[in-house]
Amino acid sequence: MANERSKSGIFKGRGATVSPDPRYLSTQREAVVDDLPEEDLEENPRTRWNVDTSRNVLTFNQSPDVGFDRSVNPYRGCEHGCVYCFARPTHAYLDLSPGLDFETRLFYKPDAVQQLRAALSKRGYTPAPIALGINTDAYQPGERRWKITRALVEALVELRHPFSIVTKSALIERDLDLLGTAAQHNLVSVAFSITSLDSELARRLEPRAAAPARRLQALKTLSDAGIPTMVMIAPVIPALTDHELETILARAKEAGARDAGYVLLRLPLEVEPLFRQWLQDHEPNKLDHVLNRVMEMRGGKMYKAAFHDRMRGEGVFADLLSKRFALAKRRLGFEGLPQLDCSRFQPPSSSTQLSLW
Repeated sequence: MANERSKSGIFKGRGATVSPDPRYLSTQREAVVDDLPEEDLEENPRTRWNVDTSRNVLTFNQSPDVGFDRSVNPYRGCEHGCVYCFARPTHAYLDLSPGLDFETRLFYKPDAVQQLRAALSKRGYTPAPIALGINTDAYQPGERRWKITRALVEALVELRHPFSIVTKSALIERDLDLLGTAAQHNLVSVAFSITSLDSELARRLEPRAAAPARRLQALKTLSDAGIPTMVMIAPVIPALTDHELETILARAKEAGARDAGYVLLRLPLEVEPLFRQWLQDHEPNKLDHVLNRVMEMRGGKMYKAAFHDRMRGEGVFADLLSKRFALAKRRLGFEGLPQLDCSRFQPPSSSTQLSLW
């Protein structure tokens, strides 16, 4: 039911505390909790999976703000439930809510490997690193069941195609064998996204992601295995997590990270009211401080989508954050990630040859 809330206002194990209607619906619905029978309120919404029938798994972009021009997302929606996730508004294209639907109504691509092979076998294809699991986490809990990410990694390693991964999950350790082989050929790098080292805060911000300490452990496991790793402090939430910047960098460097980056909190479209409600429910005493600081770093608005500024913000506080990051990164001696090798790519063999020839 759209806009439904539990009696407490907080759903156990979920990030969003409301489920607004998708913005493309011709009608909007609003439920009044007091008028609903108690049994109609689902205290712990269950996760439901459906097949994603989209025909292209490899997508391209021309954004100057990201370090890749192509990506593969094996899943739509994300069970990690990060309340701040910039990808939440994409669920509206499916006529589903960017709130609870985004983390409970999920889609998987069973033919993702076949689609990827078809895309890489096209005449004129030029290899460049593929970012795996950028919109939503490729190693979210459903990957244990569907194993689509592992199949994609197997194909990329077989074809000697370079790729990178960003994740909040320790499940990536399962694929250490494949990632190790890819690293031997300089084909892979892995970034672990860490928002806060405060396990209680992280549990409320990103309820089904691995705990921060577990992510650092996974980062160390991969680093010790020779896989190039980095930490992404994403997002940095002003007046809530920004004070942890230097500590996260230090802990990641200690665990073996070779590089680091950060992204300022982004609140596009439905993410802004969702995050505002989360603050009201979880951090009411900090609500005004956090939102006012966000506006100061976004030119007086809650969000500005302009290239170059949308990832880092603007103004005095944004400049200070940038300087703090650069100083800490330099002091800790991050060496940087190696450039991935595109010269080893072996295109898939064509399957279009006539069987009688």
